Amino acid sequence: MRTTLRISRAAMVFTAIGALALTGCSDDGGGGKGTSDKDSEGGKESSSSVVLPKLDGEKLSVAAVWTGAEQANFVKVLKEFENRTGAKVTFVPAQDPIVNFLGTKIAGGQPPDVAMIPQVGAVQQAARKKWAKPVGAEAKAQLAKNYAKVWQDLGAVDGTQYGVYFKAANKSLVWYNAKAFENAGASEPKTWKDFLATAETVSASGVTPVSVGGADGWTLTDWFENIYLSQAGPEKYDQLAQHKIKWTDPSVKDALTTLAQLFGKPSLIAGGADGALQTEFPASVTQTFTGGDQPKAAMVFEGDFVSVNIAQTKAKIGTDAKVFPFPAVGAESPVVTGGDAAVALKDGKGAQALLTWLGSTDAAKIMAEQGGFISPNKALDTAAYPNEVQRTMAKALIAAGDAVRFDMSDQAPQSFGGTPGKGEWKTLQDFLKNPKDIAGTQAKLESDAAKAYKS
Repeated sequence: MRTTLRISRAAMVFTAIGALALTGCSDDGGGGKGTSDKDSEGGKESSSSVVLPKLDGEKLSVAAVWTGAEQANFVKVLKEFENRTGAKVTFVPAQDPIVNFLGTKIAGGQPPDVAMIPQVGAVQQAARKKWAKPVGAEAKAQLAKNYAKVWQDLGAVDGTQYGVYFKAANKSLVWYNAKAFENAGASEPKTWKDFLATAETVSASGVTPVSVGGADGWTLTDWFENIYLSQAGPEKYDQLAQHKIKWTDPSVKDALTTLAQLFGKPSLIAGGADGALQTEFPASVTQTFTGGDQPKAAMVFEGDFVSVNIAQTKAKIGTDAKVFPFPAVGAESPVVTGGDAAVALKDGKGAQALLTWLGSTDAAKIMAEQGGFISPNKALDTAAYPNEVQRTMAKALIAAGDAVRFDMSDQAPQSFGGTPGKGEWKTLQDFLKNPKDIAGTQAKLESDAAKAYKS
């Protein structure tokens, strides 16, 4: 299990982009093809991508940690399922960590029919505890039709499918202050080389280019993971995530060397290394979008959940705050992701029908139209998203295909990948302070990883 802080961060990834719907972005995309106004209200669609059974009178429950607008939007998806099947579905608010919540419900003999589970490790834990029920043929058919293999594999444990990923998060984004870029004459970079050149251009204009929330070690793991995935490739990423190769591997040296091209130039980082190590993640965002023509930084890297923190400023997403994909270090830009998987905890026709529904394009479209949501469903028309910012994030996620990878540190044992002041978090903070010590950083990462994976 991860620490509460780590799980809260994962939950934040999945819930936070709801703020996009509140930032004043206009609906310039409309709905997808072949739909009516009733769709977003849970009404019957004019055409259907999925066949569901009749479940008249059956009562089902779905547990998730979602609250507020996100919960309300998901309930619309459940209402449409009710309309199509005749079942009655109750949303059950869950607490983090959800595995503990579910364990209590199961021990009391009252598990929900379906749970929306964040983190690959939590799905695996539910399967190995024999809580989760295998996905049925109809839901598998939706997965085969609508999902890249990587998303199917993320929901499988020891070759058996247990999870249907309904919601995703794109954690490979760089958000920037549009005015600062305009004043500097800078444009959105496509490659890491261009990113460093853009940083120098912005710096020459009098604005520090990059904000780093180094007080929170997890932000540094995300920097490393994106560089490593793009530079070393998906296969190496998987091997390192499972500790099948050591952190002393040359591929890790290459990634740290690349990261040092930024971390080794204090003038490119707001407050330098010392300042970054005292800057928590929320402040790393807000200082990028406050200060008028002289913000403390012009860019900040992190996932779609950055929008929550931007909403605490006067900046408007899509106008003042814009976004581009993490620059390509290797041949392709990386996409590191998180997501929520629907997992059946009860046997029965109703739970399996709900998994089938959540794997369908129809269900994804209803949620997408509400805003604050990214679907891993590759068959979903991106016109369903309500604004260009969300379309950009969704397109990058889908375009990555099977090359998308789940957050590496979230896959690691807690003592290595998810504990403040220890393991990967602490070692990368030390690396930010002294990016010349690449060999020492590798040795410390490997020492801590070896202990954690053995336990």
